Amino acid sequence: MTDSGETRRSNPAGRSDHAEPGAVVPLRDRGERRSGLVPFASGTFDDARESRGPAEAAERRLREHVRSVLAAQLPGRVEEQRRRTGVRTTPEGHRALAREIVDGAVNAFAERELTANRPLVSPESERRVVAEVVDELFGMAGLQPLLDDPRIETINANRFDRVFVQYADGLRKRVGPIARSNDELTELVRLLAARASSQERRFDHGSPSVNLQLPGGERLFAVMAVTAGGVTSLSIRRHRFPRVTLDELRRRGTVDEVLIRYLRACVGARKNLVIVGGTGEGKTTLLRALAAEMDPMERIVTIEDAFELGLDTDPDVHADVTAFQAREANVEGEGAVTQADLVRWALRMSPDRVIVGEIRGPEVIPMCNAMSQGNDGSMATLHASSSAIAFTRLASYAAQGPERLPLEATNLLVAGAVHFVVHLARVPGSRGTRVVSSIREVVGADGPQVVSNEIFRPDSERRARPVAGAIRSDTLDDLADAGFDPMLLTRVRDGWPS
Repeated sequence: MTDSGETRRSNPAGRSDHAEPGAVVPLRDRGERRSGLVPFASGTFDDARESRGPAEAAERRLREHVRSVLAAQLPGRVEEQRRRTGVRTTPEGHRALAREIVDGAVNAFAERELTANRPLVSPESERRVVAEVVDELFGMAGLQPLLDDPRIETINANRFDRVFVQYADGLRKRVGPIARSNDELTELVRLLAARASSQERRFDHGSPSVNLQLPGGERLFAVMAVTAGGVTSLSIRRHRFPRVTLDELRRRGTVDEVLIRYLRACVGARKNLVIVGGTGEGKTTLLRALAAEMDPMERIVTIEDAFELGLDTDPDVHADVTAFQAREANVEGEGAVTQADLVRWALRMSPDRVIVGEIRGPEVIPMCNAMSQGNDGSMATLHASSSAIAFTRLASYAAQGPERLPLEATNLLVAGAVHFVVHLARVPGSRGTRVVSSIREVVGADGPQVVSNEIFRPDSERRARPVAGAIRSDTLDDLADAGFDPMLLTRVRDGWPS
């Protein structure tokens, strides 16, 4: 029995298989091979054999050496090439640079082994180890089978062999290991960090967390040292709808026809929106859908902690986008660039709209300044359990800023910047259905309170229903000029998809 009460059985290869149905079966065990993918580091799942003899020990040393050299040198080489050519390095360019680094690392390793009077790795074994490490870097190793399953929405690994997934319908399940050991999982995270950006992204005891975007757009956060036992743990969140529209969200039950027309008018009338909700409730997806309603030629600047929105990847929908990503400090504690810095920089780049992927700190003040100083139609997301709580969260984040604004001043700033707060929630009793649950119009500030009207209120299933007469007449006039029919707020009808 494991510590979680699950039954395991041993097999001749020396690994333990979960008895639970639906556990991920290793690629080689299924006899499957994907083009260009070698499962993790000499077979994460295919043979957890111990190193026996000098030849296998030499292979292990070679693998560790090549991994460490790639993690240390690849980001700098990518940045050097970008500066020299003026363009972002393509995936093929990344791989070519990696092979150049690997060639040098292999030669240096051979010289070191000869100097130490140790036997060299055979040419065949050398080619195999190099291929595995490069494919490990440009694939996802033991994570690949999970990332290849479109039904999986979240991957949580408490350690290398204690992995849980959540499917799009809300079902949670424990699956097989994603690495042979904690060290291999740690090395995988370091390699993915090296691949993800030209910036230095440390992952060690001095910098025990890393936040990055995987090649498929998934967001990975990993942490080490501060966990129980000091093991590496990670979470991966996948956005199933990287390109989405309001009409698609209606088909999926997130909005009804009245909300589509209302939100579309909000974008057309250049109202500033803050989208709120809990973790995994569809805030980024709704933000993408709202952005798809903007004119393709509008200039947009996006600010994120880690690239996730991807508005710059579809020039047919958004032709003029500059995407910013915050940067952590280097080893010397210098060079950090915060989201607050990026919002200020964005205002100097002549944006029509500024979009902050997620407000989580003092960037709320420059963001509100951007919204109230000519960048109407800007948007942001925020973690909050209700549309009303959003104002308290904004005030608490503003208090973290260097300005140290008092609550009354913060509320005046928010009231002068934000027009609407849109809240998302899950339908009770459903595993995966997210819905727009509430919309508040910001009216003004009264001392320690932001005054707002709830113009769409949740029903018993948390689906937003219009409240007759709640919206101010001048706001309704603005939305009507953008094509909204005010009579939609007064008709008794059920436009929600069944």
